[in-house]
Amino acid sequence: MNPKIIAGSLLNYHYNHWLSNCPSRKIRIAYLKAYLARLGKETSVQMGCRFLNGRKVYLGDRNVINFGCLFDGRHYQIHTGNDVSIGPEATILTLGHDPQSPSFEDRGGDVIIGDRVWIAYRAIILPSVKIGEGAVIGAGSVVTKDVEPYTVVAGNPARFIKKRNPELDYQLHYHPWLL
Repeated sequence: MNPKIIAGSLLNYHYNHWLSNCPSRKIRIAYLKAYLARLGKETSVQMGCRFLNGRKVYLGDRNVINFGCLFDGRHYQIHTGNDVSIGPEATILTLGHDPQSPSFEDRGGDVIIGDRVWIAYRAIILPSVKIGEGAVIGAGSVVTKDVEPYTVVAGNPARFIKKRNPELDYQLHYHPWLL
């Protein structure tokens, strides 16, 4: 077996099964700075988050990653912009299977999330999706295709609900003590 795959698997296991529930945010962040491809300034990753191949996960500045999220960077990359809020138990997938393939072939692609995107509770982002700046993904939504900037989408599959005010200027600063 490839030594890089073994090393990566050990890093994944160590974080996902030991450190992700460590109550010290400082310990988790220190590990994630070394483990992820990028961990932006002041980004908060709460307890219980899991990363599949953190080397392909790029988190921007001042992101708030709520508890229980899953980032699947097994073969493709995940990029978040700055001031992105990802709600509890959200899932970002980069890999799946082609249901029409006789051999159940893999199918996937990078997921790109723009600045000031809000992904609500238990939303699922599927492979090869780009979410534009300032977009909002409703709770429990399944995003199967690109989302235009400053658009609110919701449902399964996620559909246009309304436009969002494009004059956003907030910066996220959320660092809870025991999360």
